[in-house]
Amino acid sequence: MTQRSQSRSAARLAAVQALYQQDMEAIPTAKLLKEFHDFRLGEVIEDVEFAPAEIDFFDDIVAGVNDRREQIDGLISAKLAEGWTMARLDRPQKQILRAGTYELLARADVPRATVISEYLDVADAFYDKREKGFVNGLLDAIAKDLRGAA
Repeated sequence: MTQRSQSRSAARLAAVQALYQQDMEAIPTAKLLKEFHDFRLGEVIEDVEFAPAEIDFFDDIVAGVNDRREQIDGLISAKLAEGWTMARLDRPQKQILRAGTYELLARADVPRATVISEYLDVADAFYDKREKGFVNGLLDAIAKDLRGAA
């Protein structure tokens, strides 16, 4: 794995964590980004060393999800099974799907397979196989709508 791909992987995980924190605490985006820049990205917290993250990429994901939340949530909701709503998803899962959908929607420079694979790795940090499969299926369906068949 190249240093750039490692720093982007770290940025994705940090973005999901930031979006989760924002969902829990309703922190304004600018304040949230500053907090992560100052205290989280590349730091050691509770004996866990966070890998250096590509800061511009991190900022783009967090700000992009917030700027396009309604559109992103609509894309996700359209792929949920009948009777399911965004409210039924747990918070980390919702943020993983939002960040992945944002990249599929707005980051044409990132291949769809990379987006899906990277967010499956993020999901792996939080969930077991079943939930990871759910994330995979949803992001794949959204990717087909946004970018066509693989």
